Amino acid sequence: MNATMKAIRFHEYGDPEVLRLDDVEVPAPGEGEVRVRVAGTSFNGVDANIRAGRMQGPMPMDLPHTPGLDLAGTVDSVGSGVTGVEVGDQVIGFLPFGADGAAAEYVLADATSLAPAPTTIPLSDAAALPLVGLTAWQALFEHADLRAKQRILVNGASGAVGGYAVQLAKAAGAHVIATASPRTRGQVEKQGADEVVDHSVGEVADAITEPVDVLLNVAPISPEQFDTLLGVVRDGGVIVNTTVWMPAPSDEVRGVRGIDLFVRSDATELTELAARVDRGELTVDIGERVLLSDLTSVHRRAADGVLAGKVVVLPTVE
Repeated sequence: MNATMKAIRFHEYGDPEVLRLDDVEVPAPGEGEVRVRVAGTSFNGVDANIRAGRMQGPMPMDLPHTPGLDLAGTVDSVGSGVTGVEVGDQVIGFLPFGADGAAAEYVLADATSLAPAPTTIPLSDAAALPLVGLTAWQALFEHADLRAKQRILVNGASGAVGGYAVQLAKAAGAHVIATASPRTRGQVEKQGADEVVDHSVGEVADAITEPVDVLLNVAPISPEQFDTLLGVVRDGGVIVNTTVWMPAPSDEVRGVRGIDLFVRSDATELTELAARVDRGELTVDIGERVLLSDLTSVHRRAADGVLAGKVVVLPTVE
């Protein structure tokens, strides 16, 4: 009889209650794959959209499906043709949309997509880095081409992507303006924000005294708010937006480009992010650690808007 493991799966799209804790067969790695014993995964907002069936067009998948795009764990078995990764290696990765994820005791991953895990934080906590860290990195350096002494406004800085973006932008020598609430002001200041705008009182744009070179939007805002923020971007500047259901505006007359970011897996970038963690240049902030059997509650609290901070999910059950 084949070995089994615990995994969270949904057999149909719907509300958080469609998530079930199942006993499933432990997968065997194929060519180019490794099997990873999961130390942790994390919850991302896109997980809820996938579970609810809102992403079926761009992300078709077979059901039942195991969520969990972020992975931190230890290589347990290696498939044929794998080089550079060995059993016992501690790794992190961003798993493909549509493939079974890491909300399980074991998961398969393309060996080339994995990076060495940072060694200065618990392995399970490293699951909070891949998707959001890569989103911030690609937004700043691939799409915005952020450079030293430029001015950047991070709208939504108190979230996970925003927090990494503030840290990375500051390290790049940029002047960082971050939005936050009174409750999260200290957090973004600690991460390196030069200026903090309280988004809970009036329009953010009204508080920007000089044009910015880059606007990174990671907050759910209205089209009207987005158009107002467009006005604080200098001629020739760039807007990078991660809320893909709300397209980034642009202004051809002024040469302001609007870019909608779709994050991709990149082991080289992930290796650099992990190295920065180990050098003390990048902080991984964890809001909460929960058991695999509590994942339904996480999805429910996210739907109710009461989930605070980055949630790491541990592959254990009560």
